[in-house]
Amino acid sequence: MYEKPLEFVTYYEKQLEIAKRFVLIRKNKKISQRRLSEISGVSYASIRRFEKTGDISLASLVKLALALQLYDDLDNLFKERKEYKSIEEVINDR
Repeated sequence: MYEKPLEFVTYYEKQLEIAKRFVLIRKNKKISQRRLSEISGVSYASIRRFEKTGDISLASLVKLALALQLYDDLDNLFKERKEYKSIEEVINDR
């Protein structure tokens, strides 16, 4: 079975990575920070700070994700992933 190598990243690096992905999604949907603030209820300053530093409360992050209709992303956050040890386990799980 393939094991993913350990990655050592700081929480800050992970925050910035998430913020960068968020900015790309927002821009691809052609929604400005101000408009996102209006539809999400998250302050414009909080959105700017999040996109620059990755710092945001969980409640605000959920509001932003819902405003951008990122339902699947929220549903899959921390979802348990079953790891199979054999093809038989995969077949029997169906």
